[in-house]
Amino acid sequence: MTLLDRDVIAVSDLSDDEIQALLRLAREFAGPEGRPTPRNELADRIVACLFFEPSTRTRLSFESAAHRLGARVIGFSSPAATSFAKGETLSDTIRTVSHYADLIVLRHPKDGSARLAAELSEVPVVNAGDGSHSHPTQSLVDFFTIGDERGTTTNNNVVLLGDLRFGRTTHSLATLLSRFGNKVTCVSPPGLEMPEGVIEECARHGRRPDQTNDLVGALADADVLYVTRIQKERFADPAEYLKYAGSYRIDDDILRHAEADLTILHPLPRVGEIDHAVDRRPGAAWFRQARNGVPVRMALLTSILKETPQILTEATR
Repeated sequence: MTLLDRDVIAVSDLSDDEIQALLRLAREFAGPEGRPTPRNELADRIVACLFFEPSTRTRLSFESAAHRLGARVIGFSSPAATSFAKGETLSDTIRTVSHYADLIVLRHPKDGSARLAAELSEVPVVNAGDGSHSHPTQSLVDFFTIGDERGTTTNNNVVLLGDLRFGRTTHSLATLLSRFGNKVTCVSPPGLEMPEGVIEECARHGRRPDQTNDLVGALADADVLYVTRIQKERFADPAEYLKYAGSYRIDDDILRHAEADLTILHPLPRVGEIDHAVDRRPGAAWFRQARNGVPVRMALLTSILKETPQILTEATR
């Protein structure tokens, strides 16, 4: 069982044992305070971060993870500053950059772009989000956080709320949760339901999610509430986006229907769907969730680029 030189395009690329091994390695990197210390695991490596879409947490946590491992980072955060603005294709960009780096982290607005990149690249490719399709590293961060907050990654009752039609983070997370025996309930405005393909994948690999429009009822016995925003950038028609904007909001009033120890997650950014007053609740974990992006991505980069991470050898001493 090894991820050495492997692409990670979807959570389905990883076995259950590989996911558990990544989480254990992330825990070693995080340490007792959750803030990894600088290391030199990847001092001889170069990581290319190619972000064709805006990003704060994913891009910076990948870069932070690489720097904390001693790697050097190249890349860009906007295609406007690259030859893409001159008409260069994604294919030619990937073929070129794979000569400059040992691993490519790619975010792109088109579904399937990461899989295409993996087919063309001479070095491993990690999907940092491809359109509305998949976001495997975010789901690993979310899964790790659920384990941290709830004490287990199995047998949790998880409610996924929001734009589940276009929400790539929820697509990846739903399949991962189902694989590990969690109950998943999908709550969305009519028209933004979880795609049937994702529902069927969950059913094949674990447990079929429930679907409802009744948020209050779903919250009654929930352990985790995972909130996402309405993704304006995924709508071709601005009028369609406006139809959904503001259709749900998590505040102290609606949380009266949930257990006091409810864990609340959000991949961020939030744009009004969570009242800032909710930040005061002990279970409001989205900033801890963002923090966890660094050790989880350190674990992934190390596993792909180094056969035996030094930290594992140290942990057995």
